[in-house]
Amino acid sequence: MDITTAAPAALKLTVVVASNREGRFAPVVADWFLARAREHQGLAVEVVDLAETELPTALSRNPSPATQAQLALVTPKLADADAFVVITPEYNHSFPAPLKNVIDWHFAQWQAKPVGFVSYGGISGGLRAVEQLRQVFAELHAVTVRDTVSFHQAHGLFDEDGEHREPLQADAAVKKMLDQVIWWAQALRDAKALRPYAG
Repeated sequence: MDITTAAPAALKLTVVVASNREGRFAPVVADWFLARAREHQGLAVEVVDLAETELPTALSRNPSPATQAQLALVTPKLADADAFVVITPEYNHSFPAPLKNVIDWHFAQWQAKPVGFVSYGGISGGLRAVEQLRQVFAELHAVTVRDTVSFHQAHGLFDEDGEHREPLQADAAVKKMLDQVIWWAQALRDAKALRPYAG
């Protein structure tokens, strides 16, 4: 008897780029990370760049047509994702307001999915923003992975072409974080296929 096993479908990873400031450094970090994520086996990568989305800060049970149009750009990408990576700077010891905004406009889309972090900033490398985000995502029933990719004094780490000047350690950190995200994404996808999440 010939028994064949279908290969599992690629995991859908949605990468959320959190900064929308004019002159932001986010594209440098995002492009560097995305190049590595797209090389990681078994991932289909989607991007949500918050500089391209303008959700109002006031939440409403009956969003205006303009808000619905903005949500239509974001919500399906979050809903379809098996996992997330958030790329965030640190502003005033915390994370950017647009990121909190897009988090708060959604709920079920985050549930029972893993979240990894790529952070950047000054001395702290954005890690204070990440620690606050762990609390926020825990409230939404998401699982944040332990290992992060963080860039301390980020502007000095990349050359004029957006390449990391000393990539070995950073590349290893990306692989470790994505391996953890993938493990959780596969485990949670399998679990949800057997029974709905009790959220």
